[in-house]
Amino acid sequence: MNPLGFLRLASLAWLATLAGCMHAPTAPGSSGAPIVRTQDGDVRGSRESGVNRFLGIPYAAAPAGEMRWRPPSEPAGWDGVRNAQSFGPACVQPEVPAASIYNDPPAAMSEDCLNLNVWTPQGAQDVPVVVWLHGGSLRIGANSLPIYDGTRYAEKGVAFVSVNYRLGPLGWLAHEELSRESELGVSGNYGLLDQIAALEWVRDNIGAFGGDPGNVTIMGESAGALSVTYLMVAPQARGLFDKAIIQSTNVRSFPELREARNAMPSGEQIGADVLEKLGVPDIAAARELDARDLTSRATAAGFSPQGTIDGHFLPRHLIDVFDSGEQAHVPVIVGYNAHEYRPEGVPAVRMPSVPGAYEAAIASIYGDLAPEYLRLYPESEGVDALLDATGDGIFGWSGERIARSQRELGLPSYFYIFDYCYPSAAARDLCGFHASELPFTFGNMAAEDLPARWPVPDGTHDRAVSDAMIAYWTSFAASGRPLAPRLPVWPAYGEQQNFMLFADSPVAGRDPRPGMFELHEDFADRERREGRSWGQLIGLAAAPMPARDDGN
Repeated sequence: MNPLGFLRLASLAWLATLAGCMHAPTAPGSSGAPIVRTQDGDVRGSRESGVNRFLGIPYAAAPAGEMRWRPPSEPAGWDGVRNAQSFGPACVQPEVPAASIYNDPPAAMSEDCLNLNVWTPQGAQDVPVVVWLHGGSLRIGANSLPIYDGTRYAEKGVAFVSVNYRLGPLGWLAHEELSRESELGVSGNYGLLDQIAALEWVRDNIGAFGGDPGNVTIMGESAGALSVTYLMVAPQARGLFDKAIIQSTNVRSFPELREARNAMPSGEQIGADVLEKLGVPDIAAARELDARDLTSRATAAGFSPQGTIDGHFLPRHLIDVFDSGEQAHVPVIVGYNAHEYRPEGVPAVRMPSVPGAYEAAIASIYGDLAPEYLRLYPESEGVDALLDATGDGIFGWSGERIARSQRELGLPSYFYIFDYCYPSAAARDLCGFHASELPFTFGNMAAEDLPARWPVPDGTHDRAVSDAMIAYWTSFAASGRPLAPRLPVWPAYGEQQNFMLFADSPVAGRDPRPGMFELHEDFADRERREGRSWGQLIGLAAAPMPARDDGN
């Protein structure tokens, strides 16, 4: 090597060291590749158009072998500079039917999947931080999917972090043997523990990327929104975030670790049943199984990943924690989509063909609540009545309940409904379907950014709707108030039940669907009193409910 080359390398090493000491990314050399020093070692990212990008950074060790079904542990550090210019593998997940609108398989998957990505503005210093938790029923999804690219957030002055967490049985299986192994005597919720570990990584490292660890917003959609709700309940997550954005969550009942309650088996029993179906005698043998084979077979056997009420990480049912005011005391944006369920996604749902049969069935199930139910979801709407009742009763009720709970704590909460439709979605009766807001909240609307069967946005207002949502979301992350220049003021939910409707343009209003919340709240309350599960079976799928006893 010639002397000039040696001097250049020495200069680069000095700049990298300086970057770590100053906790700000630098761009050594003509390549413009920024290098940041984390607590585990240096990482080299990439830069394009003023945005730094660092991909596939491990925040925990591989939860494989004997570490399968154990809490996440710290990653091994490394010497030299780690390449962070390509995504890490997704967590192991089953295949999705090719015909599904949500079929978007990751490029690679592995048990060694606990990695995250960081997008930051070039030269960032103490910028607000958003931590994204992807959706996918706690079964599928990845932080590497193009729809979740965080560039637009970095362009708006935000450090954007996207996280992988364990999925399916590898992330959410409870079992008596696993509880006995645990120092806390609990099992399940490993995906939640991963999310907490990622937030701890953000607390300890995001300052080196130019983010403010004291101004962190957690954000998620569907299972990611449920994860945000779990984090609001988990005592171990306190102090790790300051705000929350919750897109289509639910606060339904979940299995308790050891007791069969609310017409559900215990979490440990669910785990035992799954292993029995797989012909696996014990956890030691289950740890020997190939991760993909285990995941696929458990999914085929009916395992449904979900949180477990373990008395520790999820100390009580979500609804009970929120009712007692013991959740995280943070401002929230929370909402859902106008038509979460559409016929293409649930083709088996049918309105009874016999005239009057629908109304008679609802009367037998809802009793004295039936007139209000039928006012909101009349037979004349056909199958849309069934689908919208389910979307409202799961996502709408849950979101509005969280908005009300934060209001009761004196905290600002901002409620929304997404009801923007564009021609390709309308052609397939997919206006406002579940997750349809994602291309707009991320600004990633090209065909190559979306799953193969997704209706690609092709409307005249697409970019304006996206710009508005990103402006509201990023300003909320910065200040706790969703503000957008030259757009309507978004008032807090408050006593007047204020909300923002995202259609062709944002429109502020009051009481989004009069009577909707009250109906589903009353029905869920009766289900709880009867010792049944709540927030899951709505409309014709629900069991008949006794009349309310006003004396109780």
